[in-house]
Amino acid sequence: MLMNKTQSTCLKSKAKLARLEGFVLKEAEDFFRQQGFVPLFPPKIVRASGACENINTLFEVSVDKNHKWFNRNAYLSQTGQLYLEAMVPELKKVYCIGPSFRAEPKIDARHLTEFTMLEIEFAGNFEELLSHEEKLIHHVAQKVASHPKAKEDFALSQQDIERLSKCPSKFKRFTYDQAIDKLQGLGEDINWGDDINSHREKLLLATVDNQPFFITHYPDPMYPEHQDIEVEKFFNMLPSQDNPGRVLSADLILPFGGEAVGAAARVHILEELVKRLKNSKMYKRLEEKGGDISDFQWYIDHIKENGAVPHAGCGFGMSRILQYIGGKKDITEAVTFPANKGLII
Repeated sequence: MLMNKTQSTCLKSKAKLARLEGFVLKEAEDFFRQQGFVPLFPPKIVRASGACENINTLFEVSVDKNHKWFNRNAYLSQTGQLYLEAMVPELKKVYCIGPSFRAEPKIDARHLTEFTMLEIEFAGNFEELLSHEEKLIHHVAQKVASHPKAKEDFALSQQDIERLSKCPSKFKRFTYDQAIDKLQGLGEDINWGDDINSHREKLLLATVDNQPFFITHYPDPMYPEHQDIEVEKFFNMLPSQDNPGRVLSADLILPFGGEAVGAAARVHILEELVKRLKNSKMYKRLEEKGGDISDFQWYIDHIKENGAVPHAGCGFGMSRILQYIGGKKDITEAVTFPANKGLII
């Protein structure tokens, strides 16, 4: 059957999007390989240790009436973080790239059910981590902008190309406290401890000429006075020695894409790690689903046997990075085959 003109135009448009997606993913992976990062291949059917923050957004794996693997519930992985962390003492720099599965409860312009995530972990500190993020985003933006056929191959406008060419090599930073103050100064009804949602991200982007920026040093949810705050991050983020009650964490906010990278220095002392896990909201949700410490026992045993070193890492949400690169307001327009709660293409 011959395609009509509309179908042909749609396919050509999607093909250009596919070229851009492939180009960006290859450049990102090549970038870290050239920096000496070793690729790893974590499993995609996991225990609850494969959750990013919220256990309730895990997809449960079912193959029979009992739907039990490992004699427990099994899930589609959201992150390979702990698997990467386990190999840092020996390999020093590691990364993985693959799908992350999220049972997102709503349909909007910035969430997908499945998306590609590139994750890194390395023996190093928080400042080095932020530098890796800046360099990767700047590298990809410049590579796309300087591509000789960016308009023809990727369907980018001249405005897009000029915008990407102006991506700075160093990004503006706000601490969480500074971001709250800034938003309050802009007239936003927000209190310390509240989440900085996508609307608030856009307000902050306007103050930095719509260029990428970091929000760093989020509240430590384990701090005695912070038990009821809305802000919630992964349990093993390292508390700041210079700023009590804060953790060495950062979100990278991109134009169009919003929060695209979550990053932190990690706790590597086993006793502190287990303590923070057991006192996290993540663990409380796990207990409500019938889980317990055994979901993380493999990682705990690994540290007992092999030790750990000071390290840091992050996860690059490649769909939101593509949203930034392509200048798309809706994330479903940024990838070739988008999927959310109401859409599978």
